[in-house]
Amino acid sequence: MTHPPKSTAAPPPAGPGMAAAPGIPRQPAHPAPAGPPAPSARRTAFAEGVDRLRGAATTEPGRLRLIGAVLALLVVAFGAVTAWQASERAAAADDVLHRSQPLSSGAADIYRSLADANTAASSGFLAGGQETAASRDRYEKDIRTAAAGLVTAAANAEPGSASETTIARLNKLLPEYKGLIERARTYNRQGYPVGGAYLRYANEKMQKEMLPAAEDLYTKENQRLAADYGDATPYPWVAIALGVLALAALGWAQHRTYRRTNRVLNHGLVAASAATTIALLWLVVGHAVARSELNGSYDHGIRSLTVLHDARIASLKARGNENLSLVARGAETITVDGQTYDAYYYDFDKDMTTLGKGLTQAAKLADDQGGSAPVKSAEGNMAVWKQRHTAARTEDENGNYQQALDKVIGAKGATGECFDSVDRNLAQAIGHEQDEFARAAGDGRDAMAGLPVGAAVLAVLGAAGAVFGIGRRLSEYR
Repeated sequence: MTHPPKSTAAPPPAGPGMAAAPGIPRQPAHPAPAGPPAPSARRTAFAEGVDRLRGAATTEPGRLRLIGAVLALLVVAFGAVTAWQASERAAAADDVLHRSQPLSSGAADIYRSLADANTAASSGFLAGGQETAASRDRYEKDIRTAAAGLVTAAANAEPGSASETTIARLNKLLPEYKGLIERARTYNRQGYPVGGAYLRYANEKMQKEMLPAAEDLYTKENQRLAADYGDATPYPWVAIALGVLALAALGWAQHRTYRRTNRVLNHGLVAASAATTIALLWLVVGHAVARSELNGSYDHGIRSLTVLHDARIASLKARGNENLSLVARGAETITVDGQTYDAYYYDFDKDMTTLGKGLTQAAKLADDQGGSAPVKSAEGNMAVWKQRHTAARTEDENGNYQQALDKVIGAKGATGECFDSVDRNLAQAIGHEQDEFARAAGDGRDAMAGLPVGAAVLAVLGAAGAVFGIGRRLSEYR
Protein backbone atom coordinates (compact mmCIF):
# COMPACT_ATOMS: atom_id res chain seq x y z
CA MET A 1 0.00 0.00 0.00
CA THR A 2 1.43 3.19 -1.03
CA HIS A 3 1.40 6.38 1.07
CA PRO A 4 1.12 9.79 -0.45
CA PRO A 5 4.38 11.77 -0.34
CA LYS A 6 4.87 14.24 2.50
CA SER A 7 4.46 17.78 1.55
CA THR A 8 7.60 19.85 1.79
CA ALA A 9 5.86 23.17 1.48
CA ALA A 10 6.24 25.52 4.43
CA PRO A 11 3.13 25.94 6.46
CA PRO A 12 1.33 29.15 6.01
CA PRO A 13 2.14 31.81 8.50
CA ALA A 14 -0.21 32.05 11.35
CA GLY A 15 -2.58 34.87 10.96
CA PRO A 16 -4.13 36.95 13.62
CA GLY A 17 -5.72 34.85 16.25
CA MET A 18 -4.05 31.64 14.92
CA ALA A 19 -1.38 29.70 16.73
CA ALA A 20 1.92 29.18 15.07
CA ALA A 21 2.83 25.73 13.85
CA PRO A 22 4.71 23.61 16.34
CA GLY A 23 8.52 24.10 16.14
CA ILE A 24 8.23 27.27 14.15
CA PRO A 25 9.22 30.49 15.98
CA ARG A 26 6.67 33.20 15.91
CA GLN A 27 7.67 36.24 13.90
CA PRO A 28 6.54 39.68 15.03
CA ALA A 29 4.13 41.31 12.72
CA HIS A 30 6.05 44.58 12.71
CA PRO A 31 9.79 44.34 13.73
CA ALA A 32 11.01 47.11 16.13
CA PRO A 33 13.29 49.62 14.43
CA ALA A 34 17.02 49.42 15.35
CA GLY A 35 18.23 52.06 17.94
CA PRO A 36 21.24 54.42 17.51
CA PRO A 37 24.70 52.88 18.01
CA ALA A 38 26.15 53.07 21.55
CA PRO A 39 28.58 56.00 21.90
CA SER A 40 32.27 55.00 22.17
CA ALA A 41 34.35 56.04 25.25
CA ARG A 42 36.03 59.45 24.78
CA ARG A 43 39.85 59.34 24.86
CA THR A 44 41.94 61.90 26.77
CA ALA A 45 44.52 64.12 25.13
CA PHE A 46 47.24 62.40 27.16
CA ALA A 47 46.20 58.95 25.91
CA GLU A 48 46.14 60.19 22.35
CA GLY A 49 49.59 61.72 22.83
CA VAL A 50 50.92 58.43 24.18
CA ASP A 51 49.49 56.61 21.17
CA ARG A 52 51.10 59.05 18.76
CA LEU A 53 54.43 58.72 20.63
CA ARG A 54 54.16 54.95 20.53
CA GLY A 55 53.38 55.07 16.87
CA ALA A 56 56.27 57.39 16.15
CA ALA A 57 58.65 55.19 18.12
CA THR A 58 57.93 52.26 15.82
CA THR A 59 59.78 54.04 13.00
CA GLU A 60 63.45 54.93 12.96
CA PRO A 61 62.89 58.69 12.38
CA GLY A 62 60.48 58.74 15.30
CA ARG A 63 62.96 56.96 17.52
CA LEU A 64 65.69 59.39 16.50
CA ARG A 65 63.51 62.37 17.38
CA LEU A 66 62.78 60.87 20.78
CA ILE A 67 66.48 60.18 21.41
CA GLY A 68 67.42 63.72 20.42
CA ALA A 69 64.82 65.22 22.73
CA VAL A 70 65.97 63.09 25.69
CA LEU A 71 69.65 63.90 25.09
CA ALA A 72 68.98 67.63 24.88
CA LEU A 73 66.84 67.50 28.02
CA LEU A 74 69.52 65.65 30.00
CA VAL A 75 72.29 68.04 28.97
CA VAL A 76 70.19 71.12 29.74
CA ALA A 77 69.13 69.67 33.10
CA PHE A 78 72.76 68.96 33.97
CA GLY A 79 73.77 72.53 33.10
CA ALA A 80 70.87 74.07 35.01
CA VAL A 81 71.48 72.05 38.19
CA THR A 82 75.22 72.68 37.96
CA ALA A 83 74.66 76.43 37.66
CA TRP A 84 72.22 76.36 40.59
CA GLN A 85 74.38 74.33 42.97
CA ALA A 86 77.59 76.14 42.01
CA SER A 87 75.88 79.51 42.55
CA GLU A 88 74.69 78.48 46.02
CA ARG A 89 78.14 77.29 47.08
CA ALA A 90 79.90 80.31 45.62
CA ALA A 91 77.48 82.62 47.45
CA ALA A 92 78.04 80.75 50.72
CA ALA A 93 81.84 80.94 50.25
CA ASP A 94 81.53 84.68 49.63
CA ASP A 95 79.45 85.00 52.81
CA VAL A 96 82.19 83.18 54.74
CA LEU A 97 84.80 85.61 53.45
CA HIS A 98 82.89 88.90 53.54
CA ARG A 99 80.03 88.51 56.00
CA SER A 100 80.00 85.80 58.66
CA GLN A 101 83.73 85.67 59.47
CA PRO A 102 84.12 89.47 59.72
CA LEU A 103 81.03 89.55 61.94
CA SER A 104 82.46 86.77 64.09
CA SER A 105 85.72 88.66 64.46
CA GLY A 106 83.72 91.83 65.11
CA ALA A 107 81.86 90.10 67.95
CA ALA A 108 85.21 88.96 69.39
CA ASP A 109 86.45 92.56 69.15
CA ILE A 110 83.37 93.76 71.05
CA TYR A 111 84.16 91.29 73.81
CA ARG A 112 87.85 92.19 73.82
CA SER A 113 87.15 95.94 73.80
CA LEU A 114 84.77 95.68 76.75
CA ALA A 115 87.20 93.55 78.73
CA ASP A 116 90.10 95.86 77.89
CA ALA A 117 88.06 98.94 78.84
CA ASN A 118 87.38 97.34 82.20
CA THR A 119 91.09 96.63 82.64
CA ALA A 120 92.09 100.15 81.63
CA ALA A 121 89.53 101.61 84.05
CA SER A 122 90.89 99.57 86.96
CA SER A 123 94.48 100.49 86.06
CA GLY A 124 93.58 104.18 86.00
CA PHE A 125 91.78 103.83 89.33
CA LEU A 126 94.86 102.32 90.95
CA ALA A 127 96.86 105.36 89.85
CA GLY A 128 94.43 107.54 91.84
CA GLY A 129 94.64 111.21 90.99
CA GLN A 130 97.74 110.47 88.90
CA GLU A 131 95.84 108.58 86.17
CA THR A 132 97.85 108.84 82.97
CA ALA A 133 96.50 110.21 79.73
CA ALA A 134 97.47 106.94 78.02
CA SER A 135 95.29 104.94 80.41
CA ARG A 136 92.37 107.29 79.91
CA ASP A 137 92.76 107.29 76.13
CA ARG A 138 92.91 103.49 76.08
CA TYR A 139 89.64 103.28 78.01
CA GLU A 140 87.90 105.77 75.72
CA LYS A 141 89.18 104.04 72.59
CA ASP A 142 87.90 100.68 73.82
CA ILE A 143 84.47 102.11 74.57
CA ARG A 144 84.29 103.67 71.09
CA THR A 145 85.40 100.41 69.47
CA ALA A 146 82.76 98.44 71.35
CA ALA A 147 80.04 100.96 70.44
CA ALA A 148 81.02 100.94 66.76
CA GLY A 149 81.08 97.12 66.78
CA LEU A 150 77.58 97.04 68.20
CA VAL A 151 76.38 99.37 65.44
CA THR A 152 77.85 97.06 62.77
CA ALA A 153 76.41 93.96 64.44
CA ALA A 154 72.98 95.59 64.70
CA ALA A 155 73.01 96.48 60.99
CA ASN A 156 73.70 92.83 60.06
CA ALA A 157 71.44 91.13 62.61
CA GLU A 158 68.24 89.54 61.35
CA PRO A 159 65.12 91.34 62.60
CA GLY A 160 63.59 89.59 65.59
CA SER A 161 66.59 87.30 66.08
CA ALA A 162 68.28 86.46 69.37
CA SER A 163 71.34 88.40 68.22
CA GLU A 164 69.27 91.56 67.83
CA THR A 165 68.00 91.17 71.40
CA THR A 166 71.53 90.66 72.72
CA ILE A 167 72.82 93.73 70.86
CA ALA A 168 69.99 95.86 72.21
CA ARG A 169 70.81 94.71 75.73
CA LEU A 170 74.48 95.61 75.34
CA ASN A 171 73.56 99.02 73.95
CA LYS A 172 71.52 99.60 77.09
CA LEU A 173 74.20 98.34 79.50
CA LEU A 174 77.12 100.26 77.98
CA PRO A 175 75.97 103.76 79.08
CA GLU A 176 75.17 102.41 82.56
CA TYR A 177 78.68 100.99 82.86
CA LYS A 178 80.26 104.25 81.68
CA GLY A 179 78.25 106.16 84.28
CA LEU A 180 79.50 103.90 87.09
CA ILE A 181 83.11 104.28 85.94
CA GLU A 182 82.83 108.08 85.87
CA ARG A 183 81.42 108.12 89.40
CA ALA A 184 84.23 105.84 90.57
CA ARG A 185 86.80 108.18 89.05
CA THR A 186 85.18 111.29 90.51
CA TYR A 187 85.11 109.92 94.05
CA ASN A 188 88.59 108.45 93.67
CA ARG A 189 90.08 111.82 92.66
CA GLN A 190 88.44 113.35 95.74
CA GLY A 191 89.89 110.63 97.95
CA TYR A 192 86.57 109.05 98.93
CA PRO A 193 86.70 105.25 99.54
CA VAL A 194 83.25 104.90 97.97
CA GLY A 195 84.99 105.20 94.61
CA GLY A 196 86.29 101.65 95.04
CA ALA A 197 82.75 100.41 95.67
CA TYR A 198 81.55 102.03 92.45
CA LEU A 199 84.43 100.47 90.54
CA ARG A 200 83.65 97.02 91.93
CA TYR A 201 79.99 97.50 91.06
CA ALA A 202 80.96 98.50 87.51
CA ASN A 203 83.22 95.47 87.27
CA GLU A 204 80.40 93.23 88.50
CA LYS A 205 78.10 94.63 85.81
CA MET A 206 80.80 94.01 83.23
CA GLN A 207 81.66 90.48 84.38
CA LYS A 208 78.14 89.20 85.07
CA GLU A 209 76.04 91.00 82.48
CA MET A 210 78.00 92.64 79.67
CA LEU A 211 80.73 90.10 78.98
CA PRO A 212 78.32 87.10 79.08
CA ALA A 213 76.06 88.97 76.61
CA ALA A 214 79.06 89.73 74.38
CA GLU A 215 80.14 86.09 74.60
CA ASP A 216 76.63 85.02 73.61
CA LEU A 217 76.77 87.32 70.58
CA TYR A 218 80.20 85.88 69.67
CA THR A 219 78.79 82.34 69.93
CA LYS A 220 75.83 83.17 67.68
CA GLU A 221 78.08 84.74 65.04
CA ASN A 222 80.29 81.65 65.13
CA GLN A 223 77.19 79.52 64.56
CA ARG A 224 76.32 81.64 61.54
CA LEU A 225 79.88 81.19 60.27
CA ALA A 226 79.66 77.40 60.72
CA ALA A 227 76.33 77.39 58.83
CA ASP A 228 77.91 79.25 55.90
CA TYR A 229 80.77 76.76 55.83
CA GLY A 230 78.17 73.99 55.84
CA ASP A 231 76.49 75.51 52.78
CA ALA A 232 79.74 76.09 50.88
CA THR A 233 81.50 72.73 51.21
CA PRO A 234 79.05 69.82 50.48
CA TYR A 235 79.60 67.97 47.22
CA PRO A 236 77.06 68.79 44.46
CA TRP A 237 76.00 65.17 44.09
CA VAL A 238 72.83 65.90 42.09
CA ALA A 239 74.74 67.84 39.43
CA ILE A 240 77.49 65.22 39.28
CA ALA A 241 74.95 62.40 38.89
CA LEU A 242 73.14 64.25 36.09
CA GLY A 243 76.45 64.90 34.34
CA VAL A 244 77.42 61.23 34.45
CA LEU A 245 73.94 60.24 33.24
CA ALA A 246 74.11 62.71 30.36
CA LEU A 247 77.54 61.41 29.29
CA ALA A 248 76.32 57.82 29.48
CA ALA A 249 73.28 58.65 27.32
CA LEU A 250 75.46 60.46 24.77
CA GLY A 251 77.84 57.50 24.65
CA TRP A 252 74.95 55.08 24.13
CA ALA A 253 73.53 57.26 21.34
CA GLN A 254 76.89 57.33 19.52
CA HIS A 255 77.30 53.57 19.89
CA ARG A 256 73.79 53.05 18.50
CA THR A 257 74.55 55.28 15.52
CA TYR A 258 77.78 53.38 14.86
CA ARG A 259 76.00 50.02 14.88
CA ARG A 260 73.42 51.20 12.37
CA THR A 261 75.62 53.23 10.03
CA ASN A 262 79.20 51.99 10.65
CA ARG A 263 80.19 55.63 11.01
CA VAL A 264 82.69 56.02 13.83
CA LEU A 265 81.89 59.62 14.75
CA ASN A 266 78.82 61.81 14.74
CA HIS A 267 80.12 65.36 14.91
CA GLY A 268 77.14 66.77 16.75
CA LEU A 269 77.12 64.06 19.41
CA VAL A 270 80.90 64.33 19.83
CA ALA A 271 80.58 68.09 20.37
CA ALA A 272 77.79 67.52 22.91
CA SER A 273 79.92 64.93 24.73
CA ALA A 274 82.91 67.28 24.79
CA ALA A 275 80.85 70.18 26.19
CA THR A 276 79.31 67.95 28.88
CA THR A 277 82.69 66.48 29.80
CA ILE A 278 84.24 69.94 30.18
CA ALA A 279 81.37 71.11 32.37
CA LEU A 280 81.55 67.98 34.53
CA LEU A 281 85.32 68.20 34.99
CA TRP A 282 85.05 71.90 35.77
CA LEU A 283 82.43 71.14 38.38
CA VAL A 284 84.31 68.28 40.04
CA VAL A 285 87.80 69.82 39.97
CA GLY A 286 86.62 73.35 40.80
CA HIS A 287 84.53 72.21 43.74
CA ALA A 288 87.31 69.91 45.00
CA VAL A 289 89.76 72.83 45.00
CA ALA A 290 87.19 75.14 46.60
CA ARG A 291 86.36 72.57 49.27
CA SER A 292 90.05 71.98 50.02
CA GLU A 293 90.80 75.70 50.35
CA LEU A 294 87.71 76.38 52.47
CA ASN A 295 88.53 73.48 54.78
CA GLY A 296 92.07 74.83 55.02
CA SER A 297 90.77 78.28 55.86
CA TYR A 298 88.78 76.73 58.69
CA ASP A 299 91.49 74.41 60.03
CA HIS A 300 94.36 76.89 59.80
CA GLY A 301 92.38 80.11 60.08
CA ILE A 302 89.10 79.95 61.98
CA ARG A 303 90.24 77.39 64.56
CA SER A 304 93.42 79.32 65.27
CA LEU A 305 91.54 82.62 65.41
CA THR A 306 89.03 81.21 67.89
CA VAL A 307 91.78 79.92 70.17
CA LEU A 308 93.75 83.16 69.94
CA HIS A 309 90.68 85.31 70.63
CA ASP A 310 89.89 83.19 73.69
CA ALA A 311 93.48 83.44 74.91
CA ARG A 312 93.51 87.20 74.47
CA ILE A 313 90.26 87.55 76.37
CA ALA A 314 91.66 85.37 79.17
CA SER A 315 94.71 87.63 79.44
CA LEU A 316 92.48 90.71 79.62
CA LYS A 317 90.35 89.18 82.35
CA ALA A 318 93.46 88.13 84.26
CA ARG A 319 94.84 91.66 84.12
CA GLY A 320 91.52 93.10 85.27
CA ASN A 321 91.34 90.70 88.22
CA GLU A 322 94.95 91.47 89.12
CA ASN A 323 94.14 95.19 89.29
CA LEU A 324 90.89 94.69 91.18
CA SER A 325 92.60 92.55 93.80
CA LEU A 326 94.53 95.69 94.80
CA VAL A 327 91.44 97.89 94.55
CA ALA A 328 89.36 95.62 96.80
CA ARG A 329 92.27 94.91 99.19
CA GLY A 330 90.70 91.69 100.43
CA ALA A 331 87.11 92.97 100.57
CA GLU A 332 85.92 90.28 98.14
CA THR A 333 86.48 86.65 99.14
CA ILE A 334 85.37 83.25 97.89
CA THR A 335 85.20 79.89 99.65
CA VAL A 336 86.18 76.77 97.72
CA ASP A 337 86.36 73.32 99.34
CA GLY A 338 86.29 74.88 102.77
CA GLN A 339 89.13 77.30 102.08
CA THR A 340 88.73 81.06 101.70
CA TYR A 341 90.54 82.94 98.94
CA ASP A 342 90.71 86.48 97.68
CA ALA A 343 88.06 86.40 94.93
CA TYR A 344 90.11 88.36 92.41
CA TYR A 345 93.33 86.42 92.99
CA TYR A 346 91.36 83.19 92.63
CA ASP A 347 89.89 84.33 89.31
CA PHE A 348 93.30 85.54 88.19
CA ASP A 349 94.74 82.05 88.64
CA LYS A 350 91.88 80.53 86.64
CA ASP A 351 92.34 83.06 83.84
CA MET A 352 96.08 82.41 83.67
CA THR A 353 95.43 78.67 83.43
CA THR A 354 93.03 79.32 80.55
CA LEU A 355 95.60 81.57 78.90
CA GLY A 356 98.32 78.93 79.19
CA LYS A 357 96.14 76.21 77.67
CA GLY A 358 95.09 78.53 74.86
CA LEU A 359 98.67 79.44 73.98
CA THR A 360 99.67 75.76 73.95
CA GLN A 361 96.81 74.92 71.60
CA ALA A 362 97.53 77.94 69.40
CA ALA A 363 101.16 76.85 69.06
CA LYS A 364 99.99 73.41 67.86
CA LEU A 365 97.59 74.90 65.33
CA ALA A 366 100.13 77.35 63.90
CA ASP A 367 101.43 75.92 60.63
CA ASP A 368 104.21 78.40 59.85
CA GLN A 369 106.79 80.60 61.51
CA GLY A 370 104.66 83.69 61.12
CA GLY A 371 101.96 82.14 63.28
CA SER A 372 104.06 80.26 65.81
CA ALA A 373 106.68 82.95 66.62
CA PRO A 374 104.33 85.48 68.31
CA VAL A 375 102.60 82.67 70.22
CA LYS A 376 105.92 81.46 71.61
CA SER A 377 106.81 85.02 72.55
CA ALA A 378 103.47 85.35 74.35
CA GLU A 379 104.21 82.14 76.27
CA GLY A 380 107.50 83.67 77.43
CA ASN A 381 105.75 86.90 78.42
CA MET A 382 103.17 84.92 80.39
CA ALA A 383 105.87 83.04 82.32
CA VAL A 384 107.51 86.34 83.39
CA TRP A 385 104.08 87.77 84.22
CA LYS A 386 103.32 84.90 86.60
CA GLN A 387 106.68 85.37 88.36
CA ARG A 388 106.13 89.11 88.83
CA HIS A 389 102.55 88.57 89.95
CA THR A 390 103.69 86.11 92.60
CA ALA A 391 106.12 88.72 93.94
CA ALA A 392 103.40 91.41 93.93
CA ARG A 393 100.95 89.14 95.71
CA THR A 394 103.52 88.32 98.37
CA GLU A 395 104.05 92.03 99.03
CA ASP A 396 100.29 92.58 99.21
CA GLU A 397 99.74 89.69 101.62
CA ASN A 398 102.54 91.01 103.80
CA GLY A 399 100.83 94.40 104.02
CA ASN A 400 103.25 96.19 101.68
CA TYR A 401 100.56 97.73 99.51
CA GLN A 402 102.67 100.39 97.80
CA GLN A 403 105.36 97.87 96.88
CA ALA A 404 102.69 95.56 95.48
CA LEU A 405 101.17 98.44 93.56
CA ASP A 406 104.54 99.34 92.04
CA LYS A 407 105.02 95.74 90.89
CA VAL A 408 101.62 95.83 89.16
CA ILE A 409 101.37 99.30 87.57
CA GLY A 410 104.90 100.64 88.04
CA ALA A 411 106.87 102.28 85.28
CA LYS A 412 109.45 99.48 85.02
CA GLY A 413 109.49 95.78 85.82
CA ALA A 414 105.75 95.67 86.52
CA THR A 415 103.26 93.01 85.50
CA GLY A 416 101.65 95.60 83.24
CA GLU A 417 104.63 95.32 80.88
CA CYS A 418 104.12 91.55 80.63
CA PHE A 419 100.41 91.95 79.99
CA ASP A 420 101.05 94.51 77.24
CA SER A 421 103.59 92.17 75.63
CA VAL A 422 101.19 89.22 75.76
CA ASP A 423 98.42 91.34 74.26
CA ARG A 424 100.68 92.73 71.54
CA ASN A 425 101.96 89.28 70.52
CA LEU A 426 98.48 87.81 70.49
CA ALA A 427 97.26 90.70 68.32
CA GLN A 428 100.13 89.95 65.90
CA ALA A 429 99.24 86.26 65.80
CA ILE A 430 95.57 87.10 65.22
CA GLY A 431 96.50 89.41 62.35
CA HIS A 432 98.63 86.69 60.75
CA GLU A 433 95.90 84.03 61.04
CA GLN A 434 93.35 86.51 59.70
CA ASP A 435 95.48 86.97 56.59
CA GLU A 436 95.85 83.19 56.25
CA PHE A 437 92.11 82.76 56.47
CA ALA A 438 91.40 85.50 53.92
CA ARG A 439 93.86 84.00 51.44
CA ALA A 440 92.54 80.44 51.70
CA ALA A 441 88.86 81.44 51.77
CA GLY A 442 89.41 83.78 48.82
CA ASP A 443 91.06 80.98 46.83
CA GLY A 444 88.16 78.69 47.67
CA ARG A 445 85.62 81.22 46.47
CA ASP A 446 87.61 81.98 43.30
CA ALA A 447 87.84 78.28 42.42
CA MET A 448 84.12 78.34 41.62
CA ALA A 449 84.15 81.74 39.93
CA GLY A 450 82.56 81.61 36.47
CA LEU A 451 81.31 78.05 36.92
CA PRO A 452 77.56 78.90 37.00
CA VAL A 453 77.72 80.91 33.77
CA GLY A 454 80.19 78.53 32.16
CA ALA A 455 78.05 75.49 32.94
CA ALA A 456 74.96 77.17 31.48
CA VAL A 457 76.78 78.10 28.26
CA LEU A 458 78.28 74.62 27.88
CA ALA A 459 74.88 73.04 28.47
CA VAL A 460 73.31 75.13 25.68
CA LEU A 461 76.17 74.18 23.34
CA GLY A 462 75.89 70.51 24.34
CA ALA A 463 72.13 70.44 23.78
CA ALA A 464 72.56 72.15 20.39
CA GLY A 465 75.23 69.63 19.45
CA ALA A 466 72.97 66.70 20.37
CA VAL A 467 70.07 68.12 18.34
CA PHE A 468 72.36 68.82 15.39
CA GLY A 469 73.85 65.32 15.48
CA ILE A 470 70.46 63.64 15.56
CA GLY A 471 69.21 66.05 12.87
CA ARG A 472 71.96 64.86 10.50
CA ARG A 473 70.74 61.30 10.90
CA LEU A 474 67.12 62.36 10.30
CA SER A 475 68.09 64.11 7.07
CA GLU A 476 69.07 60.72 5.63
CA TYR A 477 65.39 59.62 5.73
CA ARG A 478 64.05 62.54 3.72
